[in-house]
Amino acid sequence: MKIGVFGAGAVGGFIGGCLLAGGAEVIFVGRTARGAAWQGDGLRLTDLDGRDDFVAPERIVYSDAASSLAGCGLVLLTVKSGQTVQAAAELSPVLRTGVPVLSLQNGVGNSTTLQTLLPSARILRGMVPFNVTAPGPAHLHRATEGNIAVEDDPLMAAAVPFFKAAGLALELRRDMEAVQWAKLLMNLNNAINALSGLPLREQLQTRDFRLCLALAQREALGLLAAEGRIRPARLTPLPPNWLPLVLSLSDALFRAMAGRMLKIDATARSSMADDLEAGRFPEVDWINGAVVALAAKLGRRAPVNERLCGLVKEAATTGRKTWEADALLAELRQGVH
Repeated sequence: MKIGVFGAGAVGGFIGGCLLAGGAEVIFVGRTARGAAWQGDGLRLTDLDGRDDFVAPERIVYSDAASSLAGCGLVLLTVKSGQTVQAAAELSPVLRTGVPVLSLQNGVGNSTTLQTLLPSARILRGMVPFNVTAPGPAHLHRATEGNIAVEDDPLMAAAVPFFKAAGLALELRRDMEAVQWAKLLMNLNNAINALSGLPLREQLQTRDFRLCLALAQREALGLLAAEGRIRPARLTPLPPNWLPLVLSLSDALFRAMAGRMLKIDATARSSMADDLEAGRFPEVDWINGAVVALAAKLGRRAPVNERLCGLVKEAATTGRKTWEADALLAELRQGVH
């Protein structure tokens, strides 16, 4: 199976790089500068569990053109949500009928968009739980834990051996919408992390920042309960409804409990924080904005997530990138009361 990675940034590069290190044939499509670094220096792949692999430069096939994916039997789509429509336009004349396209993107609506724009493709939903950092131009590091979840489909089952050889466990799921909403609940922290200016672990060790996340999660959980159709999947040892309570614990109690729930490397940051740092427009509309959209569908408002959307967009346009924890909590509580 020839596997294509469209949008070979941090996450796409890490997953594709691991597949390549495991013996799969992989073609990357992404930014020219990134490809030049990988093809010049090779690609180093590390993680918080001790992985340290190196893919020699001569093994890396990298292009900036979607046409290079014409012969692929599986395409991993790892572009940011705001690039989904453009990605579909580039892939449409390239893909063979029925080829599986696995969306490994944040948010909950990209697969619907893709199926509309790529009707002849087999669109599959996926979820990547971990963060990937780039310590150097040709070095990618998985900084948090978790297994990739994908839609249980015969086309995806055929790819499982390639992922196993790559050291990437796949969970085949029949409840991907519930999985995606569960991941979105966790990703509501992306905006808070971006506004904090701190690494994830340090930010989550600050109670007022955790209380900000608890507010955003409670708002989302309340709307999902009112909508009544989706119960978020359980992705951690605790049920999703318990997460705001755990986040509200004292710092000492939270550290004791979180240490058993989720391993986080000291270098981990949210992708939204990386976007702000790099001057890229963040995908907050597809994360916190999904909660705002759900509220509108129900004839309600989601003031906490609505304000987080606004603050991240302000940071992207005005340059104010950091908030103190108590100030951000006070800002978000204004909309609740």
